[in-house]
Amino acid sequence: MTRGLEEYQTSQKRWGFCRDTVLPEDRRTNARPDRATKLVRHSVSWETEVAKVVCVLYEDPVDGYPKGYPRDEIPRIESYPGGQTVPSPDAIDFTPGHLLGSVSGELGLRPYLEGLGHTFVVTSDKDGPGSTFERELADAEIVISQPFWPAYLTAERIAAATELKLAITAGIGSDHVDLQAAIDRGITVAEVTYSNSISVSEHVVMMILSLVRNYIPSYQWVVRGGWNIADCVERSYDIEGMTVGTVAAGRIGLAVLRRLKPFDVNLHYTDQHRLDESVERELGLVFHPTAESLVEVCDVVTINAPLHPETEGLFDDHLLSKMKRGAYLVNTARGKICDRDAVVRALESGQLAGYAGDVWFPQPAPPDHPWRTMPHHGMTPHISGSSLSAQARYAAGTREILECFFSRRPIREEYLIVDGGRLAGAGAHSYTPGNATAGSDGAARGN
Repeated sequence: MTRGLEEYQTSQKRWGFCRDTVLPEDRRTNARPDRATKLVRHSVSWETEVAKVVCVLYEDPVDGYPKGYPRDEIPRIESYPGGQTVPSPDAIDFTPGHLLGSVSGELGLRPYLEGLGHTFVVTSDKDGPGSTFERELADAEIVISQPFWPAYLTAERIAAATELKLAITAGIGSDHVDLQAAIDRGITVAEVTYSNSISVSEHVVMMILSLVRNYIPSYQWVVRGGWNIADCVERSYDIEGMTVGTVAAGRIGLAVLRRLKPFDVNLHYTDQHRLDESVERELGLVFHPTAESLVEVCDVVTINAPLHPETEGLFDDHLLSKMKRGAYLVNTARGKICDRDAVVRALESGQLAGYAGDVWFPQPAPPDHPWRTMPHHGMTPHISGSSLSAQARYAAGTREILECFFSRRPIREEYLIVDGGRLAGAGAHSYTPGNATAGSDGAARGN
């Protein structure tokens, strides 16, 4: 598909993703493969220094890359709550609202990268020693990955990637990178902070309501041709008057609290950084110094914490036993924050009335993962932060990070996770040094 300069300038200004710049003549074409390919690469000779960029994205839809979309546009967002602006690359080579996170979407990066002469490898084959990702990683300088289909950068892979300088998370959450190994090697880790935080918070509220109101089983009765009202409502409640708590009240957790306030629930939270008193007063929040004291009083608990050594396995048999019998647990943070088998036991015993989320470990989850078949669950693949709306933002943010890297401009402080051999920016606020990638080889064994 070829778009003229005028259309580029109009779309860039309209969506607020870029500055008023003119694309060079050789970067006005946004070519897209007609179908997903396991490996797409192209190298151009260039007089200046060029890089090899390896991009791991999820597979295209089973029926092929979309030829059309349900909506003609997405709303324009110029800033996030608190004032942080949306990504502002010099230009974009994609249409906001299109599928960008799959292999054929390529995050809209191919025209830009190939226009500068860089080698661009796109693949969905990411797990195991024979994978395309592992083969191409050896001489890659930049790796791009999404949390939804993570390219696990373990210490072993980082050691083998002798040219690696930058690991970009297209989205938020960089726990698929061994951050300690990145610190030790001096590799920069960056993500598009806030790009899909609101997307995830909306998903959390949807999952809370679907669990408490017993939505999924009720929908299934309709699909099966039934009208079994008693079966639908025997596990259905109102959330009005319930006590809802979040483990972590950062960008996502606080957005969840704000969206739940109109439901007339009692709101509680725990976080290593206590919120301002004015925010607590505005939302009527009750602060807890520990997760244990929080879960003891809550009817619904939502996990919105980053995964690092201090949160890995937090929701184990002990903590789940401290929850109110019949409580609901929603986890759109990271699968490893919950003990897989402990969650199954809590649902089977009735300690938990329901569990929902979209995060697993490893990802993709193997076909025999017990969360697929445990009772009273509302699990989905990892999709909460990959709506078409979110993709437009994190694709633009990935482009912005690359532009800064290639032009040797500073990457936004809020985008940094690791830089200069230490946790930096958002990473210094949210993570602790260490590694949370152990066990990721299970993704290769299960698929």
